[in-house]
Amino acid sequence: MPPAKKRPRAYDVTRTRTAVLAQFAHVRDAVRGLTAEQLAQPGLGEWTVRELAAHLTMALERVSRAMELPAPGGPRPEVSLLEWPFSTAGGSAAVAGHTRELAEGRPDLDALYEETADRFTALVPADAGDRLVTARSGTMRLGDFLVTRTVELVVHTDDLHRATGLDIPYDRQALAACTRLLADALADRAPGGSVEVRVPPFAVVQCIGGPKHTRGTPPNVVETDPLTWIRLATGRLRWAEALEAAQVSASGERADLAPLLPLMG
Repeated sequence: MPPAKKRPRAYDVTRTRTAVLAQFAHVRDAVRGLTAEQLAQPGLGEWTVRELAAHLTMALERVSRAMELPAPGGPRPEVSLLEWPFSTAGGSAAVAGHTRELAEGRPDLDALYEETADRFTALVPADAGDRLVTARSGTMRLGDFLVTRTVELVVHTDDLHRATGLDIPYDRQALAACTRLLADALADRAPGGSVEVRVPPFAVVQCIGGPKHTRGTPPNVVETDPLTWIRLATGRLRWAEALEAAQVSASGERADLAPLLPLMG
């Protein structure tokens, strides 16, 4: 029989919403201090730093626009929280085009950030986690969609840090939610109990079929820090590179996550 999947982790919608706004505020503070020269530098892929900064506002704006529309029909969401990371690969061309248009059309980034935060605060309630909204990948619960926003914000905050060298703070709740979702997605993709993946202080999951560990020190253990895990899960860092740089430790013959990574396209 295949391994039984655990009940999905629960997230408090009020705390998640607060974390999204807090992380967005950290990014806004960083972007406010960027010079024109810094904004013109390479940001992420073919994007400049300006385009990356503009793209970050879309993490919140997608929720605000979804809340302006009537709730979609149907009793159940089309996409669960654990399915979301694997549904993000498509549509990159449309996202890139929208990002460039936004960056060109809104040269005053601080005004754009202020407007985005104000709209999100006004349109997105903290007590309607079960309301369905339309995301790019399909309908989702609002509470789940907000958790995905922590991933977008934390991942791109790290992108902005690596592009500019700025030391941008991470809201603890946002970093925790992002780390946990991506760890749980790994366990969902490869259910089992033969490998324990530890991302202290936020997540411990068991994955990959094989002999199940029950007590004592597991025979197969992977351990890393949250940002390294997030970079691995999103393809910013390769498994072999992380091992070589001692950014991740892997003990046991089954402790090889390379075939499972990245989780997001």
